[in-house]
Amino acid sequence: METRILIHVQHLLGTGHLRRAVAIGRVLAEAGHEVEIASGGPPLTDLDTGAARLFQLPPMRAIDAGFKSFVDENGDGIDAAWKERRRDILLARLAALSPDVLITELFPFGRRQLAFELLPLLAAARALTPRPLILSSLRDILVAPLDTAKVEAAVERARGYDRILVHGDPALIDLPASYPAARRLNDRLAYTGYIASPACPDPPPGDGSGEIIVSTGGGAVGARLLEAALEARALLDTSHRWRLLLGPDLPAATRTGLLARQEPGLIVEPARRDFPELLRRCHVSVSQAGYNTVMDILQAKTRAVLVPFAAGGETEQPLRAAALATRGWAVTVSEASLDAASLAAAITRAATGQPPDVASLRCDGATETARLIARWLNERRAA
Repeated sequence: METRILIHVQHLLGTGHLRRAVAIGRVLAEAGHEVEIASGGPPLTDLDTGAARLFQLPPMRAIDAGFKSFVDENGDGIDAAWKERRRDILLARLAALSPDVLITELFPFGRRQLAFELLPLLAAARALTPRPLILSSLRDILVAPLDTAKVEAAVERARGYDRILVHGDPALIDLPASYPAARRLNDRLAYTGYIASPACPDPPPGDGSGEIIVSTGGGAVGARLLEAALEARALLDTSHRWRLLLGPDLPAATRTGLLARQEPGLIVEPARRDFPELLRRCHVSVSQAGYNTVMDILQAKTRAVLVPFAAGGETEQPLRAAALATRGWAVTVSEASLDAASLAAAITRAATGQPPDVASLRCDGATETARLIARWLNERRAA
């Protein structure tokens, strides 16, 4: 029986949330389900959705890492009329699809700014006959609000979900380590393992071979790392070529300035779809510690330096980087101490270390998500 699945996802600054949701949707579609991904962030041009459909909602994004102000696709502020229009579009998609499964990515533990559309979406889903299986899809680490009232509201809303999919491995870090209140929801938590691209065999020699590769994901908050990397390169006596990959969200002025820095032994270019292959060939990877980038690094088994994004009180990337460093899987440099000297020292240390041995880490999260959903649906139908 073909199952209809609706996934709601919103990326506000980086692109990791959408890429993870697409990876899940692609595998669900491969399993024979009809999958629609309702995306509320700026469109991306390099997504491989497979047989899943991508439905673009009117886009919104955060204007900075503080996540306090939001704009539409034209850079204009979001007002009540805009919110009502987007809510109605989303509710119409729910009614048209009448899904058997509804998945909200990060909500109710994050994306409180989207309550204007997600609370009506959940209410409308619960009113459907039959009512869909309602799931939350979470990365391995959450940022817990300092306001206890917000935590209580999230936990109470989570009690209205059938299950909470945690795309991580508790052997590395469990959800309560970053969100202690999640212990009260243990009966709903289901760890899937990490969402990762399949490990590929060693690629033939080519771009990336023996290089130091510096990347910043989408790049919206990566300018400082890229500048520090250029300064660190000047301190290192190395025969290795350096390659800086510029994410699509890097500010235009920064991009132009970095592209002008090309010279022998230094390549500066846009981020590439074959990033995992570059990592398999490289000498050392230098990056932030976002979910998708870290999984690419671990799957490639490459030596790595992580500089976790920590502005605005963000704790997600520092926690992930610390968990890897504790196991000897990466060398870390805090954002507060980042400069040419600290980065150069970290690169030297990583280059002389052992590649990460992550054979025990569960990295089949998309496949396990599809398996769990099929099991839960079968159990519901049998009941």
